[in-house]
Amino acid sequence: MKILAEMFSIAPANKDHQPALRCAVGVFVPLLTLVLLGRLDLAIFASFGAFTGIYGRGEPHGSRFLLQLRAGLLMLLVILLAVLAARAGAAWGLDGAGATWLLVLATTLVAGGCSVAISWLRLRPAGSLFHIFAFAAIASIPNQPPLLEGMLVAVLTTAFCLLIGFSARVLPSHRTPWVRPRPLRRTPDERRAAWLEGLGYFVAAGLAGSLATLVGQRLGFGHNYWAMVAAVVPLVGHTTVHRVRRGVQRIIGTVLGLAVLAGILLLGLAPWQTVLVIALCQFGAELFIARQYVLAQLFVTPLALISTLLVVPASPTILLRDRIAETVIGAAVGIAVVLAPVLWRRVLRPRLV
Repeated sequence: MKILAEMFSIAPANKDHQPALRCAVGVFVPLLTLVLLGRLDLAIFASFGAFTGIYGRGEPHGSRFLLQLRAGLLMLLVILLAVLAARAGAAWGLDGAGATWLLVLATTLVAGGCSVAISWLRLRPAGSLFHIFAFAAIASIPNQPPLLEGMLVAVLTTAFCLLIGFSARVLPSHRTPWVRPRPLRRTPDERRAAWLEGLGYFVAAGLAGSLATLVGQRLGFGHNYWAMVAAVVPLVGHTTVHRVRRGVQRIIGTVLGLAVLAGILLLGLAPWQTVLVIALCQFGAELFIARQYVLAQLFVTPLALISTLLVVPASPTILLRDRIAETVIGAAVGIAVVLAPVLWRRVLRPRLV
């Protein structure tokens, strides 16, 4: 009962509306600009460039700027690699199945590598969830826009989010000291922990992507990278109980979020209205992500799927079906990866000794 109560409890607020507003503006303005220009094919580059604003949420302006700069440059690298990976399949003459498995392998490498990079750069939120999502989503676009145009949108959106990050300095009452973050030095134990964490992300994402691909080929599911994203959710946390709880919360929150999404889709929104909904979902997600994960998923799920529909139109029914199926697969794999070391230490190893 205590675990169940903790799963649905909500932590007290800590000025969460401030970073939530920054993130909402950071995605709304670039997307609305693309709507006005008639270039929704570039919307996905703006959406992931705007992830820059998620980092350094509670830091003073100086630290926030440098942390967001590091995060933004890493995300731009991931976006560039995704664009190149999308073109690699055709360049190498791979068929549909071959391209799918290439994407799973590449996304798995991104999952492990970016996890290590995030840890090394001392960025929060921890882990490579956003990088897995960005890489796989962009690399999966069937009709890729020109590389330079996509990268330009991503760079400009990143720069805009950096500007928003320290814009409050114009108000003396909100101005914080311009202090640099501490130097990036890590002890041997911290380096070892970073590599072990990266290995966990590599294993969880790889297993989930492979399983989702095999199941998808048999049952007709798509979007296997959603399973890879869900698989790394339980890897964040200080205790095994907390990590398992996050995996269960991901499934519950996704189901509830899909109900919200179904209601939104019934409205038949115009593109500019869709962009407004995306901004509101971004605001809600950042408002609750650190306080109540299930509640945050009510906004995260529509945010992810509406952003996908904005670039690659598809059947809403198929998207809803794929989302829940891939989330269950991924979260189950992630929980298994979390529990495997515990099972080894407490059950299997003592028997072998």
